[in-house]
Amino acid sequence: WADKKALTEYLTRLEEAEKRDHRRLGRELDLFHTQEEAPGMVFWHAKGWAIWQAVEQYLRTVYRDSGYQEIRCPQILDKSLWEKTGHWQNYRANMFTTASENRDYALKPMNCPGHVLVYKHGLHSYRELPIRYGEFGSCIRNEPSGALHGLMRVRGFVQDDGHIFCAEDQIESEVVAFHRQAMRVYGDFGFPAIGVKLALRPSAGQRIGSDEVWDKAETALRQALGACKIEWQELPGEGAFYGPKIEYHMKDSIGRSWQVGTMQVDFSMPGRLGAEYVGEDGARHVPVMLHRAIVGSMERFLGILMEHHAGRFPAWLAPVQAVVLTITSRQDDYASRVTEILKNQGLRVEADLRNEKIGLKIREHTLQRVPYLLVAGDREQESGSVAVRTRAGNDLGSLKIEEFARRLASEVTSRGESA
Repeated sequence: WADKKALTEYLTRLEEAEKRDHRRLGRELDLFHTQEEAPGMVFWHAKGWAIWQAVEQYLRTVYRDSGYQEIRCPQILDKSLWEKTGHWQNYRANMFTTASENRDYALKPMNCPGHVLVYKHGLHSYRELPIRYGEFGSCIRNEPSGALHGLMRVRGFVQDDGHIFCAEDQIESEVVAFHRQAMRVYGDFGFPAIGVKLALRPSAGQRIGSDEVWDKAETALRQALGACKIEWQELPGEGAFYGPKIEYHMKDSIGRSWQVGTMQVDFSMPGRLGAEYVGEDGARHVPVMLHRAIVGSMERFLGILMEHHAGRFPAWLAPVQAVVLTITSRQDDYASRVTEILKNQGLRVEADLRNEKIGLKIREHTLQRVPYLLVAGDREQESGSVAVRTRAGNDLGSLKIEEFARRLASEVTSRGESA
């Protein structure tokens, strides 16, 4: 180490990372667990699934607002399809396979071939392009057991996957539009510092397609990044076997970098699977396929969110946004009514009616990182209000139920940080 200060900073970061370990938070906050009977798979508990749903519904609005049609494809596809795409030859070691009635199948490790089959189900005109499909697609990959790590490295995962079928002259505008979408999403989740990298062609034996096709694909991505007016780092040899890709790396609250989103140009798969469109000249043409994901693996992204926020999720993501706490059993009916009023407005609220001291209740729910604690005593019951306290210990005083509901709803809508 250069000096004692650098060593101290490093050790502090290690200690902080251990405190934020998503596996530890998963246990403490009752979010999820993994176990030996399902290696690399996740058991989501109710609170963890509430966070998942908040993330998924948000991303669904991004699909809708950006012109994507949400679709759903099968989990198991015949070996013949994977041979056509090149996965059987280039990716088989990472695939789970099965057989039935003398046919070989694979559980999909990627969603792209299914999207091509949806595209192929009708004949398309150049006037329809670009066509954008989105899917929260479940994938299975045969990752080595020694590499599995909580939510960060799993075998079964869901991607916010999307594929754009377009003409060559539409690549740049589609990549620029995706870049803007991705940057907005990362900002909404609290990650303003984003690094961009361009992963280029792997070595000759590890890719499909001619050098001419790879030149065209890499040039298209460079031009699109240039149009975004950003800086990027190039990574020779790091592209997928079917095309180069833009990678988005976000920095978390303790300075660690995580690779999340990708945008890939693919000139190979559509042609291999017979995808076409009718051009302005009346002839058949093969579309370009853009593979895109903003958060990538949902499991991994939620793990990153847990560690980034140290379990103190902003209100819009918190599994429980507020808890109504009674002081005595006299307030039970009132606390239950308050809870129902707030829940009916789409807020995630619970009531704690246990016969315990209010100090204990406050302490327990603060440890659970609940954004707002609403104390309902005799005085609050008489005035139709709640005494509002934040998890940081700030006393916001007594608020009418409607006033608190507006405050929380506004915070959720704006995706702001909780006090």
